[in-house]
Amino acid sequence: NNLLMKLSKDEIIKKANATCKDTLMETLQIEFVDAGDDYVIAKMPVTNKVHQPDGILHGGATVALAETVGSFASHIFLDTDAFFVRGIDISAKHVKSVRDGFVYAKASFVHIGRTMQIFNIDVTDDHDNLVSTCKLTTVSLPKER
Repeated sequence: NNLLMKLSKDEIIKKANATCKDTLMETLQIEFVDAGDDYVIAKMPVTNKVHQPDGILHGGATVALAETVGSFASHIFLDTDAFFVRGIDISAKHVKSVRDGFVYAKASFVHIGRTMQIFNIDVTDDHDNLVSTCKLTTVSLPKER
């Protein structure tokens, strides 16, 4: 009973981008650009708004992008009429600096459980170089009726 069974890829991307309005995601200009059977991709522009003082992409902005794309992946693959999803743990290894252009975060499932989901999220630059690799764990809990 997941969104992929109900909606087209374009509808999923449109829905994901609509959820970003008036949130941190809109502030960071995060945009969902692709979704498939086992992944979701979003991009974020690297501008001075997300730089640290020495002019490179701030690791916290990178992690915000990673958690955004991973959390939405949970929403796509789970029945969010019955469950709500929360990120409970995220870690990041930053391996390359970026000064401009875009970064792209691709969330792929490592584990899909009834209550816990684990994602690998690779963040790359415009030239497909690995910028950061992240691991996100989410929990799905039943909504009270």
